[in-house]
Amino acid sequence: MTDAEQRSLLGICLMAAFADGTKNDLERDQVRQIVEGFKNPGLNALALYREVLLRQVTLEQFTAALTTPAHRALAYEMALGVCEADNLLNDAEKTFLAQLRAGLGLASGEVASLHQQADDLVSAAVPPVLGSVPAARGTQSPPALGAPGALAADPELDSTILNHAILAGALELLPSSMATMAIIPLQMRLVYRVGQKFGVELDRGHIGEFLAAAGIGMTSQVIEGYATKLMKGLLGTVAGGLGRGLAGALTGTAMSFATTYALGQLARRYYAGGRSLSGMQMRESFESLLGQARGLQQQYLPQIQERSRSLNVAEVVRMARGK
Repeated sequence: MTDAEQRSLLGICLMAAFADGTKNDLERDQVRQIVEGFKNPGLNALALYREVLLRQVTLEQFTAALTTPAHRALAYEMALGVCEADNLLNDAEKTFLAQLRAGLGLASGEVASLHQQADDLVSAAVPPVLGSVPAARGTQSPPALGAPGALAADPELDSTILNHAILAGALELLPSSMATMAIIPLQMRLVYRVGQKFGVELDRGHIGEFLAAAGIGMTSQVIEGYATKLMKGLLGTVAGGLGRGLAGALTGTAMSFATTYALGQLARRYYAGGRSLSGMQMRESFESLLGQARGLQQQYLPQIQERSRSLNVAEVVRMARGK
């Protein structure tokens, strides 16, 4: 893939990220930081980010640079994944995707199955917005970060968190962009299950707020996964596979494993402690847990690789539904 093609794919993802017009400053800043991390001078990613944000480049310019059917299909799949990262499509996102589909010369029937798969991933993970979360069950102080014995031993919950982290890492080893998109619903499902463990029924809105309080941007995380694979030459729906560029794929795997593990442990501390952590405490706790999780990734890498060999997105949808 040429620099121009990579630039167009990343540009389309950035346009998709801002298509709904609702991204706050924190989310925009997270996307910018991700883009800044790519040093390919031929891509000039930071300049691309600014051009998209200031509307100095058009969708038609990006689609014109994608001349092969495979790259055009990939562009649409990635854009759909970014748009549905945080929720089902709103009207603005539907309009953007319709314009993108027309610009790429794709028929509606060609993308219908992609939409169904993406909708299944988003809707299966957790219930839709239902209302207020029940009041905290107590006023106890949250367990001190890293304090021995601060949390009651719970091997079953620890196993649930670890298995979700291994699954997230395995998804990053798959070349499909839908596999990367599946990581956010998987993480939301994990938070949902941890909340249930402590008697709190959560919905999509509250879990989104929890992720935001921890400093996790759903849209930016999907873009980071896509961009990492894209820059390493790992992203595609047909080409690729585990034997191609495995060393590069491990960058995304480590990120997804660590983020998911830290998120699950943070949810455990938060709901076990009566949800009394402040936003600052949550971000600090998450960063500390993230550091611990990064140290575990190499230990569980063989299990991540083994899990990826039999994994597909359809299986993740079934698991998200509790089947």
